Amino acid sequence: MKGLKQIRKERRLTQLKVAQDLNISRETLSHYENNKREPSIELLIKMSEYFNVSIDFLICGKEFKK
Repeated sequence: MKGLKQIRKERRLTQLKVAQDLNISRETLSHYENNKREPSIELLIKMSEYFNVSIDFLICGKEFKK
């Protein structure tokens, strides 16, 4: 989840703020950012909507190109 940490830091959001907004624990968010866990599809969609970026960006850190 390279893009998750990147977009959170770019927007100057703390892990705690994002975790609270997404209704998950800060520890869980940290695990996602550090590739220790993978979020469900439902949570990926929620994160994508929250940050207004694609799921590709959250996972890879860049947009998908054809």
